[in-house]
Amino acid sequence: MFANRFPPLLRRQCATLAMAFACAALPGTGAAAAVLTVLMADESAAHTEFVRQLRETQEAGSRLELIHLVAGKPAGESVEEDHTATGMRTRGARSVAPADVPITMAVGVDAARTAIERPGQEPLVLAMLSRLDYESLKGNPSLRRPERWVGVLLREPAMADQIALIDAVMPQRRRLGVVATSESEPMVRELQRAANGWDLQVEYAPDAKALATVLRRLVPRSDALMVLPDLIGDSQPATLAVLRAGASAGLPVFGTSDGLVRSGGLAAAVSTPTQLAQQARLLGLKLASNTAAGGVLVECATPSTVRVNPTVARGLGMRLPEERELTERVTAIR
Repeated sequence: MFANRFPPLLRRQCATLAMAFACAALPGTGAAAAVLTVLMADESAAHTEFVRQLRETQEAGSRLELIHLVAGKPAGESVEEDHTATGMRTRGARSVAPADVPITMAVGVDAARTAIERPGQEPLVLAMLSRLDYESLKGNPSLRRPERWVGVLLREPAMADQIALIDAVMPQRRRLGVVATSESEPMVRELQRAANGWDLQVEYAPDAKALATVLRRLVPRSDALMVLPDLIGDSQPATLAVLRAGASAGLPVFGTSDGLVRSGGLAAAVSTPTQLAQQARLLGLKLASNTAAGGVLVECATPSTVRVNPTVARGLGMRLPEERELTERVTAIR
């Protein structure tokens, strides 16, 4: 679904939705309390931080029940946190009031696969998913039930944000080299729509062995390289190969993750677990307030936060604005 929206329109929609959500969550607006059931299948740092933020930002009167999944099944006793009192309560210790809004949230793709198969009509939010994760789930008929709303929150910002960042860093350059795989075609189409005057040089690598050959063709035609959040971006050896090719040619490499910037990329527009937790909660409330028939709503991560590697910038002889200023430039056009 994210590939069927023009990025500028999608970005305006995200900003409008975020503003509406923020207003709905303000004290005194009469918003119903949320009964949030969170499914978590692994303890990765990003997922753990995401859940911690959900807990710490609970509205007064809302409750959070965390269920750890092992091999797709609940493990042990789930725990429910009641923010109207101190400490913890076990599952089922309090009945759901009529005004309460039950929402289920799955964190990560493994939890998402389990969540979409669970019975029930309550709104379901699939959070912390990459674009490839979502593509892998789209074919499952359980994702689309007429009686249930499903919200999908992509963990990467829109490609238009990445282009806005590259524009801010390299305003005089126009050639952007991208190595893609067949699975990343939806991202390539989104990037092409967001290009905004950039001359995209796209080369496809059918497998890891072809990557070196593709890079030799691509680097001379590029002013900068970009690593997509695809099978290349998910592979450390493949990502390092792109970073080495860029470094050897004196080309900056952009991406969509903190990890790429730490590994030697110049910059990336990312969305932090804290930002994603807030957006996921608001997405759940939006779904719960929808009285129409069910469906699937996909949102890009917003807002973006810019990450810069100052060591790489110095090595390339580039003087970049501070991360905060770049963040403001990327988000200003929403």
